[in-house]
Amino acid sequence: MKLELYRINSQDDSTLGTLFVSTDAGREYLCFTLEDEHRENKVRAETRIPAGTYQMCLREEGGFNSKYSHRFKDIHVGMLWLQDVPGFTHILVHCGNTDEDTAGCLLLGYGTKREGSGNYSITHSTRAYMDVYPAIARELKEGNEVTIQITDFDEGFKFLGE
Repeated sequence: MKLELYRINSQDDSTLGTLFVSTDAGREYLCFTLEDEHRENKVRAETRIPAGTYQMCLREEGGFNSKYSHRFKDIHVGMLWLQDVPGFTHILVHCGNTDEDTAGCLLLGYGTKREGSGNYSITHSTRAYMDVYPAIARELKEGNEVTIQITDFDEGFKFLGE
């Protein structure tokens, strides 16, 4: 399975993106993503990961795994975990709405909201996670390769009214 994340807008504290699954038939939109902001020099828990292509696997230990085992007991088999991210460890895909909910991880949501600070947040995160997670986790549990390609399109990109 090949996932593609296109970063489309960066603000002082957040980066908004769109996540797709790529198949032979084309791309299928999955949801929005939210990450920390871009920084030239990494600041722990305040910097998005570098653009690139990363393998994913399941992380079956740690605090998030324990929490999500209870929260999503009917679907959870491990946290979606990006591997070999330069300068980062334990980059997960999980629920959350604002840049305060991520420490470099990828948050999933179905809607976006512009905050008073100009930063974006995402909405309906739990619903997006519950819809997106099972297919990816199933691929990984079956031993299939899952990659995520992250591409920056946010340089110079503006929404109407910005």
